[in-house]
Amino acid sequence: MEPLGGAEFAPQTTYLNTASTGLTPARTVAAMKEAMDAAAGGGPGADLAWEAVDEARAAFARLAGVAGGRVAAGASVAVYAGLVAASLPSGAEVLVAEGDFSSLVNPFTMRRDLKPRAVPLEALADAVRPGTTLVAVSAVQSADGRIADLDAIRAAARAHGARLLVDSSQGLGWLPLNADDADYTVCVGFKWLMCPRGVTFLTVPEDFGGLTPVFAGWAAGEKPWDSCYGPVEELAHSARRFDQSPSLLSYVGAVRSLSLVEELGTAAIGAHDRALADRFRAGLTALGHGCAAAPGSAIVSVPGLGHAAARLAEAGVSVAARAGNLRASFHVYNGVADVDRLLDVLSGFPAGV
Repeated sequence: MEPLGGAEFAPQTTYLNTASTGLTPARTVAAMKEAMDAAAGGGPGADLAWEAVDEARAAFARLAGVAGGRVAAGASVAVYAGLVAASLPSGAEVLVAEGDFSSLVNPFTMRRDLKPRAVPLEALADAVRPGTTLVAVSAVQSADGRIADLDAIRAAARAHGARLLVDSSQGLGWLPLNADDADYTVCVGFKWLMCPRGVTFLTVPEDFGGLTPVFAGWAAGEKPWDSCYGPVEELAHSARRFDQSPSLLSYVGAVRSLSLVEELGTAAIGAHDRALADRFRAGLTALGHGCAAAPGSAIVSVPGLGHAAARLAEAGVSVAARAGNLRASFHVYNGVADVDRLLDVLSGFPAGV
């Protein structure tokens, strides 16, 4: 199995760390350089960059399965989780998964008048109860690649009148996900979507789901250039009212990265990524190592081997150490040779250590 994407990528290492940061396609680098050169020369780069924000918004909407008017563009999952947290009434119970990513969880703990409750991921659906106001969960767990049972969680939330917030940062791009299945979704672009840092999307219902745009600046106005001074008199009529003032250069690049994801197709990317992850799991078994239970995931976590990440880096193999475990993640620029290289280096580590 060869890498996808052809000449778009030329890794200098055996790069198996997309769950931390995706590699940037050549088309994205070229577009950002062109935009930077234009901006440095005083050209119309800024105006074109603003157009790129809406192009990226539309591309993300297609990938997420919703209308573009339901997508806000920003830079941070934590800010958008904080936006949702700010909308909740005092005393609201927020149900989260134990060990979920801090950017999703922490904004709810910072509001001291809320009642966050953490349970194991596998118990999340059963833990929803009449007093639950919101369930917040990552579609795929960053630490070990476990995939949430979103169908069961959504059904439980609906049955008890709770809203659902899904962080799709570790799934969208290789795992089929539809933002319509949740009230709100958040997603960074710099992982599986291979966008530059500074790109994050929020999806909301048609009626905005009760959110107040507490972080709204001039860019959130229906007519941004008429909203630069004093209170914004007319907020955008779409989810753009939740836009953060965007990192324009990053969004220029995001358009190109998202175009590659659309060209390759999430189904083909997912099949490719999972096949490589399955090959790694099989190789781990042959070496006598276990892995965290995350069937069907493009992320593989090896318990107790987090300390090996530094030695792997010395050997030119890029993985991550998370929660004490070694974490490898497989994407379009990887092929069988990358998996086999990782297994070859790991063969020098005693099983069970």
